[in-house]
Amino acid sequence: MNNTDLSAARAAFDPLTADASFGHGTDLNLDVILDVPVSLSLEVGRARIPIRNLLQLNQGSVVELERGAGEPLDVYVNGTLIAQGEVVVVNDRFGVRLTDVVSPAERIKRLR
Repeated sequence: MNNTDLSAARAAFDPLTADASFGHGTDLNLDVILDVPVSLSLEVGRARIPIRNLLQLNQGSVVELERGAGEPLDVYVNGTLIAQGEVVVVNDRFGVRLTDVVSPAERIKRLR
């Protein structure tokens, strides 16, 4: 068989849109991902310090953070900012009360 015997056609696909739904109009079955574990982390603040100062840290040292007292914490899921909140104590344990949740559309925009 030689190449002149083969006819090829370019594959055609529907254009992708931001609101495209998988399953061609049927409801998504999210049950398949509901038990997938994700990593949730809270960021109180950050600091940049020289290695010299880092090596001098010991028990009782205080590191000043860039964020001011009373400012909300950042809540991340798998490294993506999803909300801000404040620290609360529930039954002698720390927790976070969400004060502002990033909209799903904004989260998708930040991924790009």
